[in-house]
Amino acid sequence: METIGRFAPSPSGRMHLGNVLCALLAWLSARRQGGAYLLRIEDLDTMRCPRSFAELIIDDLRWLGLDTDGEVLYQSERTAIYEEYEAILREKGLLYPCFCSRAALHAASAPHLSDGRVVYAGTCRELTEAETAEKRKTRAPATRVRVPHETISFTDGVYGPYREALAEECGDFIIRRSDGVFAYQLAVTVDDALSGVTEVVRGSDLLSSAPRQIWLHRLFGFTPPAFVHIPLLCDRDGRRLSKRDEDLDLGLLRRRCKPEQVVGWLAFAAGLIDSPEPVAARELIDHFAWELVPRHELRLPDVIG
Repeated sequence: METIGRFAPSPSGRMHLGNVLCALLAWLSARRQGGAYLLRIEDLDTMRCPRSFAELIIDDLRWLGLDTDGEVLYQSERTAIYEEYEAILREKGLLYPCFCSRAALHAASAPHLSDGRVVYAGTCRELTEAETAEKRKTRAPATRVRVPHETISFTDGVYGPYREALAEECGDFIIRRSDGVFAYQLAVTVDDALSGVTEVVRGSDLLSSAPRQIWLHRLFGFTPPAFVHIPLLCDRDGRRLSKRDEDLDLGLLRRRCKPEQVVGWLAFAAGLIDSPEPVAARELIDHFAWELVPRHELRLPDVIG
């Protein structure tokens, strides 16, 4: 079976080096296996994700030498498809309206996990029709899906065996927001499946979402992809890079660097080469292996200043 990888950025700002690292490793893995590399723009929230940022991402990838296959897929154009799969969940009796605010969820006595996530306590799961109708008068609900008491296990390409008890460690999760925008978990599952993606490469901050997506894949009759979660890229002080802080974004770097320099810094940070020397992305393909990528957080080299 052909390997089909993908890069799926959210165009809420200019890519920073952490985003580029994910794009690079996903591209190298797909190309090393002789596979395809797709680009999906995760612009579900069109207010936060203008098309202009998507166009910059496409141009930045081209500048870096990371070619893609097929047409670019925009999630903002796929609402009707997501509604088809929402209907499947509804037919199975798995959906219900949730009126809880984010503040209420964090203030509740529900379990809080070590990474800050709140396990939903099921506050709205058993509302009567009358109670639901009354709440709708003052607040539009989100839509949650009921999860079973089931443990989902898989082997991550970097972190190894991982498991999560859906009901106890996640709880019922949102598949559509109160403003009608589809949530990440449903959209990413449907898009990966319908695009034939066989390998998902992304940051380790999304590791805990994989069990939910695997469960949805199976529920819809899909075969889940392989998951590879890479360590987060930090600056020299150990602070995670963020679009919010405009940390070393491509707009800044393209004004003062060649693409081979950027690729070399990231390849060194990821353990693919021994020194942060300039290198073209294509030169790394034959030497790429996931075994080279460490599990601990990755640091940018000191040559970046």
